[in-house]
Amino acid sequence: MRTPPLPPGAHIDLPGRGVGFYRSLDGPAGAPTVLLLHGWTATADLNWFRMYEPLAEHFRVIAPDHHGHGRGLRNRRIFRLEHAADDAVALCRAIGVDNALVVGYSMGGSVAQLTWQRHREFTRGLVLAATAAHFADTDRERRRLRTLRAIGIGARAMPAAIVRRIADAVYLDAKRSEWDPWAVHEVSKHDWVTIAQAGGSLATFDSRPWLHQIDVPTSVIMTTADTIVPPRRQQILVDRIPDVDVHAVDGNHDSCFARADTFGPALIAALQRAATART
Repeated sequence: MRTPPLPPGAHIDLPGRGVGFYRSLDGPAGAPTVLLLHGWTATADLNWFRMYEPLAEHFRVIAPDHHGHGRGLRNRRIFRLEHAADDAVALCRAIGVDNALVVGYSMGGSVAQLTWQRHREFTRGLVLAATAAHFADTDRERRRLRTLRAIGIGARAMPAAIVRRIADAVYLDAKRSEWDPWAVHEVSKHDWVTIAQAGGSLATFDSRPWLHQIDVPTSVIMTTADTIVPPRRQQILVDRIPDVDVHAVDGNHDSCFARADTFGPALIAALQRAATART
C-alpha cells in the first residue's frame, strides 16, 4: 500500500476529552501557526496531504483529526460542532499554541467559524474553503441529516463489530474501486457512530445571524464546480462577512487534493493576507 509523504504525527492526552491525534510541521522560525480543520468523513491526512509541505514553507502547521474521525478523540460524548472547535483549541493550547490562523474545509469550515465565535482571542484569522454558513435549506435536507444523528445516537447500543460491518457495506465498499488503498485504510479507522452524529450536527448549524460580527481577517476559497456545497451557499459567506477576501478555484468538493495546483496557491495567498493584516 503506497502512502503519501506525511509529516510527523503525535498523540496527546487532553484531560476530560480523551487522547487526540495531530500532524505537526515546524515551518520557518517565528512563522505564524496555521490550524487545519478537515471535513466530514475525512481525516487531516485525507484532506490536507497535498497541502502539508507547501504550507510548511511559510507557516507552522497543526492538523488534528476531529472527534471520531481517523485517529481522533474517542469518548462517549455526542458529536457537536461546538465541541470540535473547543477540542481543536484545547489541543493547540496543550502543545503551547496560543493563537492561530484557522483554516476550515467543508464541515471544518463550520468548526472554524465556531472557533472564532467561541475562542476569539485564539483566532488570528480565518480561511473558509468549500464551506457554508448552513448546510440544509429544505425540509428534506434537514430530515436526512437529522436521521444521521438519530442513527448515530441509537447505534451506541449496537456492538462495535456490527457497526463496522454496516459501515463497510454501505460506505467503504463503494470507495474501494475509486480510492487508493491508503485512502480506504485511512477512513476505516473512523468511529462510524460518531461520524453519523457529525453528519447530523450539520443540520442545525447556521452562522448567518452572526457572520457580520466576524472581526478578524477572513478569506473565502470558493470551489466553483462544487456539487456537495453549492457555490450559492458559499456565496453567503462572501456576502455577509465584512471585508472578506475571495479566491475562486474551478473544481469540485475534492479541490484540496484534486486541484492542489490551484487550491494551494490560493490557500497560501489567503493565509499570507491574514497573517499581515491589521485588525
